[in-house]
Parts: sequence; structure tokens; C-alpha cells
Amino acid sequence: MEFQNAIVLTGGIATGKSSVCSLLNLYGFKIIDADKIAHTMLDRNADKIAALFGSEFVSQGKVDRKKLGTVIFSDEKARVQLEGLLHPLIKEEILSQSALCEAKEIPYIVDIPLFYEKSNYPIDEVAVVYCTPQQQIARLVEREGYSEEEAQKRIDAQMPIDAKREKASFVIDNTQDLKHLQKEVDRFTGYIKQKYPAIKL
Repeated sequence: MEFQNAIVLTGGIATGKSSVCSLLNLYGFKIIDADKIAHTMLDRNADKIAALFGSEFVSQGKVDRKKLGTVIFSDEKARVQLEGLLHPLIKEEILSQSALCEAKEIPYIVDIPLFYEKSNYPIDEVAVVYCTPQQQIARLVEREGYSEEEAQKRIDAQMPIDAKREKASFVIDNTQDLKHLQKEVDRFTGYIKQKYPAIKL
């Protein structure tokens, strides 16, 4: 059965999913990363990106993701076009990697930023990485060099993080420091172990 042992990790942009994945890696969890898959698919389809949006978004066979993002998060039609190209390719690769994990009959993590927005995956167990919207903006400004307006556009393109938190079966709080996040991940792995008592963490 598809995704029988899958646990979704989601959240909002800049809530800290990558940090949580890095910590979960230390426990030996297999992580299927939808963002990494998306980046691979972007470059594999650079010619299609150039045809859709213009050759200025591609350099030496690589898509300039930051430059493309300025268009995608300002133009809903462009975003729908990009998603129409990428999402079927991303899902195909996630299904392929998931089948390998299911064969081992152990839990694994599927990191899907737009899990709730797109409803493309029949997975019931969902952990949301949470921080406040104000923290999201501050992190995007500091990390990516965006203006507050640019950061807000990217946040507005997703379901509000508080709405995701309400839907989650588990919430990983990332409103404090890394030490606190480590404790939250420890709590999450304890939750997984309760559901899968046979696994060793």
C-alpha cells in the first residue's frame, strides 16, 4: 500500500523544516525531500522553463531559482504554470522513493512544504514545524536578503502556518533556539517510537 509507513513533515516557508530534517537524519530516518526533488526537476527541465518564462531565467543549464521566484510569487498565473509542469514530476519521484522505503516496513519522513495546499498525497500522519509569522518574515529577511514585502508575498502564497498547526497530528515548536528544537525533535521521535515500537532510535 502506498505511504503506509510515511509521516509527512510540513510547515511554512522559513519555519525550520530543513533544521528538523537535519536532526532527524541523525536518528537515521530516511527523508524524502520534495524541495530537493523540485530543484532537480527544475534543472532537468530548464529548456521548458526557458520556453515558459524566458531564457533569462536559465544560465548554463541551471534555473536561477531566486530570479524565477520573484516572478512566481508575484504572478499567480505563472505560479500555476510552474506547478503544472513540476508537481506531476515531483510526485512521480516521491512515489518511486516511497516504494523503496515501504519495502523496508519502517517509518520514513516525507518533507512536503505544500502538503495541505495541494492535497496530493494520501498520508494521515502529519507533523508541522511551527514558528510565528513574524519569525518567518524575520528569518527570510535575514537568510535570503528579501525585503519584508517580498518575504510576505512568499508567506501569503502558502496556507497560514496557524491553520496548518490546527490540522497537524503533531506540532514541532521552533519558536525558540536550537537547543529547544532538539528537545522538540526528541519529543517527536518518541511519538514515532510509540507508533512503531519495533523500531530502534
